[in-house]
Amino acid sequence: MRQAGIPVSLREYLTFLEALKCGVAGYSTDNFYYLARTSFIKDEKNLDKFDRVFGHCFKGLEALKEENSTAEIPEEWLRKLAEKFLTKKEMEEIESLGGFDKLMETLQKRLEEQKERHQGGNKWIGTGGTSPFGAFGYNPEGIRIGQHKSRHRRAVKVWDKREFRNLDDGVELGTRNLKVALKKLRHFARTGAKDKLDLEGTIQSTAKQGYLDIQMVAEKHNAVKTLVFFDIGGSMDDHIKLCEELFSAARSEFKNMEYFYFHNFFYEGLWKDNARRYQECIPTYDILHKYPSDYKIIIVGDASMSPYEIIQRGGSVEHWNEEAGQVWMERILETYKNVIWLNPVKEEHWNYTHSIGMVRELMDERMYPLTLQGLDNAVKELTRRI
Repeated sequence: MRQAGIPVSLREYLTFLEALKCGVAGYSTDNFYYLARTSFIKDEKNLDKFDRVFGHCFKGLEALKEENSTAEIPEEWLRKLAEKFLTKKEMEEIESLGGFDKLMETLQKRLEEQKERHQGGNKWIGTGGTSPFGAFGYNPEGIRIGQHKSRHRRAVKVWDKREFRNLDDGVELGTRNLKVALKKLRHFARTGAKDKLDLEGTIQSTAKQGYLDIQMVAEKHNAVKTLVFFDIGGSMDDHIKLCEELFSAARSEFKNMEYFYFHNFFYEGLWKDNARRYQECIPTYDILHKYPSDYKIIIVGDASMSPYEIIQRGGSVEHWNEEAGQVWMERILETYKNVIWLNPVKEEHWNYTHSIGMVRELMDERMYPLTLQGLDNAVKELTRRI
């Protein structure tokens, strides 16, 4: 852990050993992980470093199991022997199955009918073809199965379980301009929580009264409360550095800041730790009820996804959502009046992605590019009701 830059002490290590000796973790890998994390990690910015160290030391100790799987697809069917590369004209000639429901219905039928591995075709679950189901091929509306990384970013759903890493809020900023832009959002208010000596006032009052008359003044504190939601994984991998710079700047500028992660769009759950997002998913309803309406909401994401993920029940790329994403977005907008969306995609490219237009409409055009000028305009929008 020290080699990874995590500040751990001998006292913490001895406490950890004492807890192990008392059987706190038992024989559970999860309990062992939580005990170690609780013993050693004092700042949440080190969670990602700890997870990497833990994964390195205990890799393979216990395999993660896919939750809610409806069928097991043999690995042989998805073995990569070749990739399908098509010209633009060939891509345009390939037709989709005609909608989300039809796609899911056809996948179920293929799972029941298919008995062997296929490659290069346009029907079965396989590799290197134009079928809507499989890996390393191409289809405008397909379900990606057995492929660790997106090539065309056109999948309607992803069958495989994916892991994302947390953003590092301690990243060294390449520029201080992000901090300067965010500083404009800070709203200071005087509180009596911590008073300090008003030296000039004490001198004036003492001279006037003829005896020592100590004057105190309440310190100013940053009164702005912010909730930041970060889109993580998939196409957002292209924007990790910029988002980490924003995360680091926001953590240093806002004392009252909470953050959560989501993937592509909002559904019934959010999370704070990507390594534990399947075990520690927080109900979105709980967040809406915990943080009052005076919070300023900043959403960071490229809004680039299948339209089904926004408007379709069950359209989430990773799980079956009982309610459409736009329903959850509307609940957020009803709860909080000051909400803006920061998009790392260049503004001149927004019109080429249908889902960006859909999100802009839901946001009532309160989407801004993640540039200095865009951030400045976003901050102006958030300060209107301060």
